[in-house]
Amino acid sequence: HPVFTCDVEEEGNIIRVRDEIAANVGGPIAGLVHSIAFANYSEGIRPFHETLKGDFLQALDISCFSLISICNHFKGLLAKDASVVTISISTTKMAAENYGYMAPIKAALESSLCFLAKGFSAFSQVRFNAVCPSLLKTSASAGIPGYVDSYLYAEQAILRKKALKTIEAANVAAFLLSSRSSGITGQCLVVDAGMGFNYFDRDIVAGVVG
Repeated sequence: HPVFTCDVEEEGNIIRVRDEIAANVGGPIAGLVHSIAFANYSEGIRPFHETLKGDFLQALDISCFSLISICNHFKGLLAKDASVVTISISTTKMAAENYGYMAPIKAALESSLCFLAKGFSAFSQVRFNAVCPSLLKTSASAGIPGYVDSYLYAEQAILRKKALKTIEAANVAAFLLSSRSSGITGQCLVVDAGMGFNYFDRDIVAGVVG
C-alpha cells in the first residue's frame, strides 16, 4: 500500500495528500485514524504558567487543529457512515508535570469531537470518537522527559500490575472503526486497565508510608 507524507502545519499539504489519496483509493474511505501529536520539549519541562505562547500554539495546531482540518478537507472522501478515531490520553485532569501543556491540548482535541459530529450530521452519519489510553511504550512517548519513571509508576498503579499494551488501545480503535460501534459518537473511551481508580493501591501506599 502507498505511503503518503504530510506536514499538517501547512494546510496545502493536507489538500495535496487528500488529492493523492483520492487518486489511489477506489472508493469512499470507511475509516480514518488521527494519531499525531507534538510538543516542544527541547528545553525540558517548565512550570505550566511559564509555557511559551509559540510552543503552545504549535502543539495545538499539530495535535488538535490538524484533526479539524483533515476532517474538513477529507469530508468528500469519507463514506456517509465512516468512522473517525483520534488518540487522546486517559485523563486530561491529572497535572503530570512532565507532560506539560499537552493535557489542555488533548482536552481541546476531545472537546472538538462533539462539534465535528454535530457539523457532519448535517450531511452524513460520520462518527467521531477518541481512544484514551494510559501510559504506553511507544517511540513518541520516549521523547517526553521523565516518561520512563511515569511509565514504571503507572505499571504499579494498574490493577494487574502489568503495563497497558499498545495492542489493547489499538483493539479499541478497531472497534470504534467497525460497524459494531455504530451507536457511539462524540465519545472518549478510556483504556487504562483500572489505573484511574487505583490511587490508594495497598502496595503504593505501603511504599510511601514505609
